[in-house]
Amino acid sequence: MPLFINRDQIFAHQSKEERILELETENAILHLRLSECLGKLRRDHEVEPLNQHQHHRDAQKITQLSLAKLLAEVQAVKQDLSELFAVFFSFSSELEEQSKQLLEKVEQASCSLNGRCGDKVQNLQADVAALERLLEEEKEKCSAERQRRKELHNALVVTTDLLPAECSETKVRESSSTFVVVICFWLQELRGNIRVHCRVRPLLPFDYGPLSTSGSRPTSSEEVVSVVSNDTVMVNCMKTGMPTQNKLFEFERVHGPEDSQEAVFQEVKPLLTSLMDGYNVCIMAYGQTGSGKTHTMMGSQLVEEHSAQQGIVPKAAAELFRLISEKPAGTLSVEVSVMEVYNNEVLDLLARDAQASGGEQRREVITNSSGTSQVTSLTHEPVRDASEVMQVIGSVLKLRAHCPTLVHADSSRSHLIVTLTISSKSPNALALARKLQSAKKEMQRSAQKEWWSPGCRRANPGAHRSSNDHLFASTPSSPCRSPSHSPCPSPRPSVSQAPFRTKLQLVDLAGSECVGMSGVSGAALWEVSCINRSLSALSDVLGALAEQRPHVPYRNSKLTHVLQDAIGGDAKLLVMLCVSPTQRFVTESLQSLGFGARARQVQKELPRRKNSTLKMK
Repeated sequence: MPLFINRDQIFAHQSKEERILELETENAILHLRLSECLGKLRRDHEVEPLNQHQHHRDAQKITQLSLAKLLAEVQAVKQDLSELFAVFFSFSSELEEQSKQLLEKVEQASCSLNGRCGDKVQNLQADVAALERLLEEEKEKCSAERQRRKELHNALVVTTDLLPAECSETKVRESSSTFVVVICFWLQELRGNIRVHCRVRPLLPFDYGPLSTSGSRPTSSEEVVSVVSNDTVMVNCMKTGMPTQNKLFEFERVHGPEDSQEAVFQEVKPLLTSLMDGYNVCIMAYGQTGSGKTHTMMGSQLVEEHSAQQGIVPKAAAELFRLISEKPAGTLSVEVSVMEVYNNEVLDLLARDAQASGGEQRREVITNSSGTSQVTSLTHEPVRDASEVMQVIGSVLKLRAHCPTLVHADSSRSHLIVTLTISSKSPNALALARKLQSAKKEMQRSAQKEWWSPGCRRANPGAHRSSNDHLFASTPSSPCRSPSHSPCPSPRPSVSQAPFRTKLQLVDLAGSECVGMSGVSGAALWEVSCINRSLSALSDVLGALAEQRPHVPYRNSKLTHVLQDAIGGDAKLLVMLCVSPTQRFVTESLQSLGFGARARQVQKELPRRKNSTLKMK
């Protein structure tokens, strides 16, 4: 062991002791704190159950208070419901009582009203029933009259076919033909010299297209023109802010979109018989552009014979030559001429060739000494059958003026007039009718005179009647009222043979429309103006005839001047109105139908036909 002790070691030893002392002191302090914490924890464990129990008791008290409050509220609601139910019950009882009182008052008022007005109401009901019965009777009468007219029209065609078979001798056949002439005259008297037919075309693709870029006019493709019956057409006039109005137009015949070309021609066919009797016949198509005029008159297949789409022109030519074939050979000749009225100028289309100018085709219209119109230097081509007629027409039809418009891409800008002239030495129809009437009067003066033809089957009372004799039976609708009025009078009185010349004019008018509808400008605008003026002149002529004015303005337009013989005089005129069914063209359709209505009002004065020989007694 060393003898001395290092100072640093002394100091280090003292520091350790101090450190140990400090640690012991801190340990004692920590033990004290631990004891305090344990005591506190012990106290907390003892107090916690007491707190939980207190809290549970507080919660129960709160719940009981809430339940008591809710129960009180429920009791209040029940009380309110009871009061409300009592009020409702009182109100319902009172309402029921008032309803009973009101019902009693209504019954009393009804009984009082019935007592005062019962007789009037019954009388009104009786009047309504009587009017309904009268309406039904009038409808039946109208239907019967239509049927009678149809049978009368058909009897003419059937009689033409049956009379030559009834009488075998040549002279008897001539007498039968005379009877057919008289039947034809009577039929013309019943139907009138100006007849108006109407044809409503079906919807076409351009009906759905826009009319103009401005959109100022309606573009609806809704159908507003409909066929009500075979003689009535209805137009539904719809205007913005105005109630719908239906306008009815009546014509001799109305064709719907479903009617074929053949059905249209069958209504025109009986008119051609007048050509053989010395009467001029004119058939014209009137309507706006795109309404089907050219299709109705020409058809869509001009060069193909016996086509279902042939129009009136080829079918009329075929029917004309069929009638001519029934006459003796060589007694009839036919010539055809084709002209157009363009910008109020008459142009001869048959005179046009590759070098011809417009001046060489122009023709003038004059009125001769007999009062009939005539086109000077008009080219006439002799024809022998219907095919030659259509060849001539087809060769010049492409020369007709055309111009595209907003309505139609190939609109006709001129009035086309096809004339078939028939020259004959057949007996004059009126002379035959007068001779027949004089024969009847002579027979009435001399009852012993024999007027029955020995070749006629009806001359022998004991002979067997054929199934077709009912056409000549003594019925109210037949002109032969007794055997003394036999259709086979004695052929002994002869009639002098006199030549006659008749014309069949087939007219396809240009489209009637306003300038805004056409949408044209420049030279085409002048064409539209000329078309409108000529159609306006045609309407003025019909108006003058309808009002029986002393002066008829035929010379206001070249169109009316050329057609003077067809519109007036002893001609038979048929106007075929072609209309569009859509709302887009309703204004133009109404204008066309109004034109037809004015044409029906024309009452011609025909001195040659207004005599006793032609009146049914």
